[in-house]
Amino acid sequence: MLEPWTDGHIPNSDYVDLIHDLSDPQSDLRFTMPTSSRFAEAMESLGVGEGTRVVLYDRRFTMWATRVWWMLKAFGFDDCAVLDGGWKSWKSAGFPVDVGPAPSRPKTKFVSAPRTGLVADLTRMQEALRDGTCVINALSPGNHDGSEEHYGRPGHLPGASNVYALHLLDPHTQCYLPLDQLKALFDEIASDDKSIVTYCGGGIAATSDAFVLKALLGHDDVSVYDGSLSEWLLDPNRPLEV
Repeated sequence: MLEPWTDGHIPNSDYVDLIHDLSDPQSDLRFTMPTSSRFAEAMESLGVGEGTRVVLYDRRFTMWATRVWWMLKAFGFDDCAVLDGGWKSWKSAGFPVDVGPAPSRPKTKFVSAPRTGLVADLTRMQEALRDGTCVINALSPGNHDGSEEHYGRPGHLPGASNVYALHLLDPHTQCYLPLDQLKALFDEIASDDKSIVTYCGGGIAATSDAFVLKALLGHDDVSVYDGSLSEWLLDPNRPLEV
């Protein structure tokens, strides 16, 4: 929502709306990855292109920032980072806050160079359940074990493990846990010799798990199931486990 940003934001920052600006308007799902040209157009409107550096932050658990980070990477843009702890860490440190409009930025050219393997579609997800891929659910333990039902049917994708995206963060600072603690959360389920696919409800929380695995812990073959449960459950015959 734009309103919290206009009430206060990091100086020189801008606002991007994941649903309206960075999703495919032709999809029935809320957060489907946009086309390459639509994403490039959105980035250029924000002044993102060759020679720019992007730092992403949000107000809620960093997973919205990691979603945009993952999208930038998927479209071939590497000069991007995530602010650990987001808005909460900035405010807690006493850094300046702005309430003015977004700054005007020079015209840019965003050169989109999509990378295969960072975003999993339905076909890849179905293959992952058969080929030994490590599948990780980033939703809550209750969602995973079926005691909570938020998406129409309870349970998780067959064989999936569970690392809740919120458990990656210090609950007080909302910064990521120290690396040794993050590593311990994934050690028993994610090995260097296996492909990893993360999922959640709509492809947002899954990017926080994926960000930690790839950017912080150094796993190479990591992808995010873009449609996640929102797509998987469109067909009542697709299996879930409780």
